[in-house]
Amino acid sequence: MNYEQTLANLCALSGPSGFEESITRAGAELLRPLADEVYFTRLGSVVGLRRCGRENAPKLLLDAHLDEIGFIVTGHEEGFLRFAPLGGVDPRMLPDREVVILTDPPIPGVVACLPPHVQTGEDMDKSLPIKDLVIDAGLSQEEAEKRIPIGTPAAYRGGCVPLGEDLLSGKALDDRAGFAVLLDVLERLRGKELGVDLYVLGSTQEETHSSGAITAAYEIAPNLCVAVDVTHGDSPDASKNETFKLGGGPVIGVGPNCARSLSGRLRELAVELDMPVQTEVMSGSSGTNAWPIQVSREGVATAVLSIPERYMHTPVEAVSKTDLENTAALLAAFVESLGEGGAVC
Repeated sequence: MNYEQTLANLCALSGPSGFEESITRAGAELLRPLADEVYFTRLGSVVGLRRCGRENAPKLLLDAHLDEIGFIVTGHEEGFLRFAPLGGVDPRMLPDREVVILTDPPIPGVVACLPPHVQTGEDMDKSLPIKDLVIDAGLSQEEAEKRIPIGTPAAYRGGCVPLGEDLLSGKALDDRAGFAVLLDVLERLRGKELGVDLYVLGSTQEETHSSGAITAAYEIAPNLCVAVDVTHGDSPDASKNETFKLGGGPVIGVGPNCARSLSGRLRELAVELDMPVQTEVMSGSSGTNAWPIQVSREGVATAVLSIPERYMHTPVEAVSKTDLENTAALLAAFVESLGEGGAVC
């Protein structure tokens, strides 16, 4: 898997929650050579199915969401655009940022800001709430109302670029990095005999309500699920007790949202692979799609496997290629181990 190229292509696409058509279509094209069947759910999530060929085989679901945080236009004011967040947008990130307004064709815009020359000391020390910010698309009031209707989505402009030898940085790595890992898993399993029917889900609307994963899990009715997402990575200004080292290996979740049998199997396999892993205690909700999937239908045994990521929910998120590769290797070994001797978990 060429993570640099794959993520450059995926992260360049805009897909804020509820408006993921372009990114799910791209995900489907990447899945087609690797799966026996590719289809879309009613809420737009994309599913790749790799059948094992055994009748009534257990179903394993691997999930990574394809949506990203974004914005939605709420009004027009002298040609400027008022907007609201889609997902957990940090208002500190917004002034000066370039955005893409998702009309047809898309329109570039920037989040307006006061230059430092005309700001007071008090202005420079505070973060403006989103309700006080506007997007400048260079349009008159009449043009803005005509070309950008209320309800139009927008997203950060950007892609994904290398940082040094091992890091990749860009927007929407939460969680397109996870989806790239799932593609790598399918590549590693190509031609290998499996003991489960493997469903790979690129889910929609995780950043707002996990609606894509909730409905897909209900339709698939998996026996097991591993949600692959990002978790907080280390940086000088972050607590070492609440973050995980980039390059330190995949992060295995433990807690009520994580079946002990699955988390334990992942840890055992990491030892067999001589792979470094980290552990995240999740005392309540994991903050991932594993939380609602766990209670789908009569219940699903779930695990959470996370990729350490710096600067989450910003346009400059950063992950380690080594962590991506190790996460894929661990997950592929996990899939292969299922069904051995009739065991599922």
